Amino acid sequence: MPVRIVSLAAHSGAGKTTLCEALLHHSGAISRPGRVEDGTTHSDHTDAEKAHGFSITTGVVRLNHNGTDITVLDTPGYADFVREIRGAIRAADAALMVVSGVSGVEVGTERVWATADRFNMPRLIAINKMDRERANFSAVLADLRSSLPGNVAPLYLPVGEGPEFRDVVNVLTGEVGGGGEVPSDMRSVLREARESLTDAIIESDDALMERYLEGEQIGPDDLHAAFLRAVHAGTLYPVIPVSATTGVGLAQLLDLLVTGLRSARERGPTTGQDGQNREPTPDAPFSARVWRVSIDPFVGKLAYIRVYSGTLRPGDTVVNTSRDGLEVRPAHLYLINGKELTEVPELRAGMIGVLTKLTDLRAGDTLADPAHPIQYDPLWLPDPAHTVALHPATRQDEDKLGAALTRLMEEDPTLHFQRDAQTGEQLLSGMGDMHLTIAAEKLAAQGVNVSTTTPQIPYRETIHAAAQAQGKHKKQSGGHGQYGDCTVRIEPGEGFSFKSAVVGGAIPGKYLPSIEKGIQDAMQKGSLAGYPLQDVHVTVLDGSYHDVDSSDIAFRMAGSLALRNALENARPGLLEPAVLLKVRAPASFTGDLISDLQTRRARVQGMDTGGTVITISAVVPQAELQNYSADLRSLTGDRGAFSIKPHGYQDVPDHLAKKIIEERRAEVAAG
Repeated sequence: MPVRIVSLAAHSGAGKTTLCEALLHHSGAISRPGRVEDGTTHSDHTDAEKAHGFSITTGVVRLNHNGTDITVLDTPGYADFVREIRGAIRAADAALMVVSGVSGVEVGTERVWATADRFNMPRLIAINKMDRERANFSAVLADLRSSLPGNVAPLYLPVGEGPEFRDVVNVLTGEVGGGGEVPSDMRSVLREARESLTDAIIESDDALMERYLEGEQIGPDDLHAAFLRAVHAGTLYPVIPVSATTGVGLAQLLDLLVTGLRSARERGPTTGQDGQNREPTPDAPFSARVWRVSIDPFVGKLAYIRVYSGTLRPGDTVVNTSRDGLEVRPAHLYLINGKELTEVPELRAGMIGVLTKLTDLRAGDTLADPAHPIQYDPLWLPDPAHTVALHPATRQDEDKLGAALTRLMEEDPTLHFQRDAQTGEQLLSGMGDMHLTIAAEKLAAQGVNVSTTTPQIPYRETIHAAAQAQGKHKKQSGGHGQYGDCTVRIEPGEGFSFKSAVVGGAIPGKYLPSIEKGIQDAMQKGSLAGYPLQDVHVTVLDGSYHDVDSSDIAFRMAGSLALRNALENARPGLLEPAVLLKVRAPASFTGDLISDLQTRRARVQGMDTGGTVITISAVVPQAELQNYSADLRSLTGDRGAFSIKPHGYQDVPDHLAKKIIEERRAEVAAG
């Protein structure tokens, strides 16, 4: 039976899951469609998805249409769950992009489109919600063409819009879906659309273009065949208007999923990182990628794999080439449909399968035939953009937190955990506030209750002037005393350096390492607010010693004293961490975004406009972005997205530094 695998992707709110449910119902896969509002859809079946009313994980559902088995990967719309979106795109052979007929292209659409572009993914575009008030097919089509790179062209036109949306017309054939004649007021629009689509098809095929230039009339059969070749190759992106609610356009969309999507064989061979190729046939050497991992409370770890080549049977030994050739021997193989697992005797090239109870598998891992190893590239996931501090509710929760987080990060590689050495806080980082809210809920489901707070800012201190001072440690308490004496010079400079300019043996060389240790001890707490000191260059100038009483510990104490004394005249200052922020949002929000960034002490580095979307780059203090995920969502109506990367430390303005220092000293005093 022919097989198709399609990734269903959209910006949140475009009606993607509702459309998925409507396709299942229209194809006869289910007797009645579920509702997102009721938590009854087949793809959104987890407790968290039912509670929140949106997709959090990628749902895998299957349907059959015209003798073709179609696997639909229903991805989340929220960019916070990017690992699910990108994993599904890597597992699929084509993508169905869903755009709202009311809202048009949004940032989530742009982001998924760019990911599909990166992997040369053929795409179909469904303009959904055409039955809604204010739905406007022409405006959305213009938005698609101006915002998304590539040749976007309508294959179908809507008959009516909004509540009057009642049918679709095939642009190439002129056929009305429900039969009958094309409405008279649509004939000129249809003629223009056919001419535009014909030109796009001919431009995609060199042989057809040559025939056309020679004056030959291109027949409908040749035109349709060239159209399918262009769609399968990803050089033409057909558009179809639909309504998941009323069902208009669904029959035509199902036909397009069969004819317009490429099969695994049409996708061609897959290439490993070393240049090896694997043919997408069942008799080739086995290879697959783990594109998703989930933890089921009853079954355990589920590893979702896309088989690229060969055939896998229960008990076969394969190697995990991403984990130093670790051997894996799956005892059972499954197909998944919604939340139902069905055991099968084999998984062949072009199939999505599930392996269970293999604890060492991670998302992105490559599985291969031991005799023909190959390793595919990783999933390409972004760095975290939002961080919270975790506070276990009880000591018991504290004890269980580490194991629970390990399971969570096995399932979701975009979650990062660390303990901040400076603040002592346990920090969980993810793609946004919604992502981390869901993570905390998953911890609670494992019996680990935590609260979250905004993390403390890891401020640092530095110096802005050179200074020198003496540090003498002298103590006599009977018997051998303690004596260490050194004079040091400190200067501002990048990083830390230590050198000696001592002459004449004033300090024996064996004590210099002890002085350096003492200085580094003192740098752990600066003179302003007790934050670590950085960017200081130290030179030992002079000193003295005692033949009997001098020791390593005495000179370590002397070094520490010398640095503290020198800081008094070195103009110490406060530093704060900064990040490089990149914000993507519709260009209409440019003024609001810039104004908001100015209130956050941002230094705008540049603005890049692409279509209807603008990308703003700015260096911003980390302290000003603690709640930026929620703020950006509010500012742009959930149409913005951002990423951050560390950008070193910078001086804190004096008026803010004074307040921070006072608050820090009060905390220490209350301590």
